[in-house]
Amino acid sequence: MRLSESGCLSGVIALLNVVFETDRLCVRRWREADLPALMAVYGDGEAMKWVDDGQPITHEECVKWLEVTRANYEKYGYGMFAVERRSAPGVIGCCGIVHPSGQKEAEVKYAYLRSWWGQGIATEALIGLINYGVAKHKLNYIMATAAPENVASHRVLLKAGMRRGALRHNEDGTYTQVFEYLAAS
Repeated sequence: MRLSESGCLSGVIALLNVVFETDRLCVRRWREADLPALMAVYGDGEAMKWVDDGQPITHEECVKWLEVTRANYEKYGYGMFAVERRSAPGVIGCCGIVHPSGQKEAEVKYAYLRSWWGQGIATEALIGLINYGVAKHKLNYIMATAAPENVASHRVLLKAGMRRGALRHNEDGTYTQVFEYLAAS
C-alpha cells in the first residue's frame, strides 16, 4: 500500500482527495459528481442483499449518505471512500471506516459493483483501509460485522487479517458475526 496523492485517473480534483493506493486501486474521498456511481452500487438490489435492511437505496437516501459521509470526514478525518482502479477511471465500489449509530468502535464497511466481485478487489481495498486506519488515524481496534450467512464477506475479512469475534444477538432476534482487527503494539 502506498499513502500518496497520485495515481487516480479520474481527474486532477480527485488527486487532491486520494486517501491511499494499492497495487490495483485508488481510494479517495467522494465528490458530488460521484452520485450516479454511488447509485449504481447502492441501487443494486442483489449487491445490497447484505447491507442494512437488504434494500437498494433511493436517490434521496444517496444524497443524504453523501452528506453523512462529508460530516464523518470533518468529525473523524475518515468515512466512506470511493474505490477506483488505478488503470482506468470510474468508481467500482466503496469502502470506509465508520461509527454506525454513533458507536464508539471504528467499523470497516464495503460494497462493490457485482461485476467486480470475485477478483480480490474487496480484500485488497480492505487491507489498504485497515493499514490506513492504523497508520494515519492510530486506530488500535477496528471491527467489522457481517450476517452469519454471508460467507463471502467472512472470507474477505479473514483474508484482510481480521479474526472472527463473537456472534452478537440483535434486538430483532437476528444475529451478526463480529470480526476484529487488533493493531500490533
